[in-house]
Amino acid sequence: MVTTGVAKGRDRLNSATSTSSVKENEIVRLTPRSLADLFRNIPGIRVEAGAGDLGNGYTVRGLPLVAEGAKYLQLQEDGLPVLEFGDFNNAPADAFLRADLNVSQVESIRGGSSSTFASNAPGGVINLISKTGEVEGGSIMASTGLNYGSYRLDGDYGARLGGGWRFHIGGFYREGEGPRRTGFTSYAGGQVKANVTRELPNGYLRFYAKFLDDRTPQYRNYPVGVTGTDSDPQFNSLPGFSVNRDSMFSRYVPSARFLMPDGDVEQPQFGDSTHVRALAGGFEGQFRVEEWTVTERFRYAGMQLDGVLPISVLAGTPRQIAGALSIPAPSFTYATGPFAGQPFDTTRGSGLIALNGLFRAKVDSADNVTNDLRASRVWALGDANLTTTAGLYASRQTLNQANALLTAFQDVRGDGRSALINVAAASGLVPLTQNGILLNYALGTPQLNRGAETDYRTIAPYGSFNYQTGPVAIGGSLRYDIANVEGTIHEGRIGCYDFNGDGVTRAGTPECQTVVFTPGAGRPVDYGYRYLSYSTGINLRLSDPFAVFARYSKGGRGGAGAILYSSAIDRTSGDLVTGQSGYDRVRQAEAGVKYRHDGLTLNATGFYATTQETNTQLVPNAQGITTQQLVSRRYRAYGVEMEGAVRRGPFSLTANGTLADASITAAESAALVGNTPRHQPAFIYRMSPQYDGERFSIGANVIGVTRSYAQDVNRLRLPAYTTVGLYAQVRPVDRVELGISATNLFDANAIVGTLDAAIPATGIAQANTLYGRLISTSVRLFF
Repeated sequence: MVTTGVAKGRDRLNSATSTSSVKENEIVRLTPRSLADLFRNIPGIRVEAGAGDLGNGYTVRGLPLVAEGAKYLQLQEDGLPVLEFGDFNNAPADAFLRADLNVSQVESIRGGSSSTFASNAPGGVINLISKTGEVEGGSIMASTGLNYGSYRLDGDYGARLGGGWRFHIGGFYREGEGPRRTGFTSYAGGQVKANVTRELPNGYLRFYAKFLDDRTPQYRNYPVGVTGTDSDPQFNSLPGFSVNRDSMFSRYVPSARFLMPDGDVEQPQFGDSTHVRALAGGFEGQFRVEEWTVTERFRYAGMQLDGVLPISVLAGTPRQIAGALSIPAPSFTYATGPFAGQPFDTTRGSGLIALNGLFRAKVDSADNVTNDLRASRVWALGDANLTTTAGLYASRQTLNQANALLTAFQDVRGDGRSALINVAAASGLVPLTQNGILLNYALGTPQLNRGAETDYRTIAPYGSFNYQTGPVAIGGSLRYDIANVEGTIHEGRIGCYDFNGDGVTRAGTPECQTVVFTPGAGRPVDYGYRYLSYSTGINLRLSDPFAVFARYSKGGRGGAGAILYSSAIDRTSGDLVTGQSGYDRVRQAEAGVKYRHDGLTLNATGFYATTQETNTQLVPNAQGITTQQLVSRRYRAYGVEMEGAVRRGPFSLTANGTLADASITAAESAALVGNTPRHQPAFIYRMSPQYDGERFSIGANVIGVTRSYAQDVNRLRLPAYTTVGLYAQVRPVDRVELGISATNLFDANAIVGTLDAAIPATGIAQANTLYGRLISTSVRLFF
């Protein structure tokens, strides 16, 4: 039975959609290190999971992933979106979502009716469904990392209270350095969720709440050695800096001063990582009114984010860095750490220096209020049934954010021991940095220091029908999204600011290489858009275990944060320069077969999709410096999604794979037409065998991707990789479970992406990778 992204829950073999679910016990066994790590197990979903707990990339079935976040795939919690738009810059949906023992299952739907039963979700929906106390009891689980710093406590409990009432409560708390070495406790925090349900003669009413307060780092690009050729590169760790275990976070880079768009100077601590807070509450009800089933869902969520992180944009030897930046007669000295004031020593760490962006993301409000009301009825028409549904969705999404960047020099050294580096020209006579800071903005992109206060209002009536007679079911659905966006953008100019308070600012110094803002100034955002989505499909159940289906859908996705600061919005009026840039369009055709009998399940779905997208993308220029550009493109993807499962006695095997051929069919540069979109592999696969004994379970989880291109210009190839996980659970006595798990057991260098379009002359790329080998153990007590 599937309930996500459809009008009414029904058997999967009676539904013309592609769906799947991951149950709670499977989640616990797999021990995913992040939400993104969990979603890698879902058929058809492509995840770029190198950023940590937040800021990862998610897409589905070959749809493009131009930037981070989840643009065409909506992340939901209990049937409502976490954020209306999952790809907000620096406020992604996965920042405010955690999987713990509260989760009963994770449901997903790809394509199909997600276009019409959720706004801004033309590619699919992933929904975390909470326990509600239907099954009495609970557990407490303590886990720890054996080769990395992680200490976590999870717990949950649910029960019936009598009189038709039941409840569930659960949460987690964790702390530790985490899977990458930072030199400090970079993870600290947790969440608590609770709900209470009143069962009624004609339905139910449920109230729920969530409190999330968590600190977790974002891991962005860091230096990686690369040799070979663009078509066959070999990526490796640098001396003293592991691509799988290290980061550019450091105990010797404790803080930095940022001039924010409101004119205040703030000095956040890097040890605070990214601090996420969410307080959400809502209710859900379902009632029978005459022949109609009425479902109402409402939620308000107040969400904030405050984060700092380093992002490497260029790295090399001191001579290479000086050459790239045209620094005459350079000298390098340590600005922080135990060697502060001493000349840079190339024998420490890797002997390399990185030009880093120190990034501050502050989101004062990502508040979201959402309501979804629908009514369904089954009409008996002789031997046939006609199910009709009508609904109204409304939401208000706020995004009040401020971003600031600095450009700094930092030595490339692991184990959380990297230090800021001062640079001077003319053999030390002309200082270019102050405490390691070269510029008070991002080199090449000062416009990234900016802020905005915006409100996105969406209202969408929708309806559907499903006519079933015998083995045949024919359905269709419509949704009409009407959206309005209002707000203000704050942008600055390069000027001077007296950071050290000595009353003096001098041209050529970092204080006069600062993006400054005019108080109260800003330009408007004031535009609207509307679009129609539709989906129609047919399902034929040829026999009890076998069904075939076909579906065609058209959906849309609001541009939102992807175009907020771009030239797609008129700087004077705040309106769209062209009306078509307010939303993106996705058309999908799919046809598939489903088989389920005697412990064997097989599903295969062929798909064809076209996408029209306007977005912004960070790409390297000719000097290797990252810049931002507006992209307006069309894409095409086709392929097949497969999944299967078999159980024979104590042995079981689940597997899935997605073959996709994707290409750019129109672009702002004709040279890109016909190329494969960046990071898009031809094949993604997963296989998980498991053996369940009376007192133990053991299994493996193998996930891999074939090679892809680093950028849309299709020069540098990212190598294929496979990660292997092993897990074991032992139940020595009743109600006690001991577990041990290892992810990426063979410590593969899994390159998720690079900023570089070709191998740099320095032989050092700026890359993002999956975690290396992580081993953890746990003990769980049931009650």
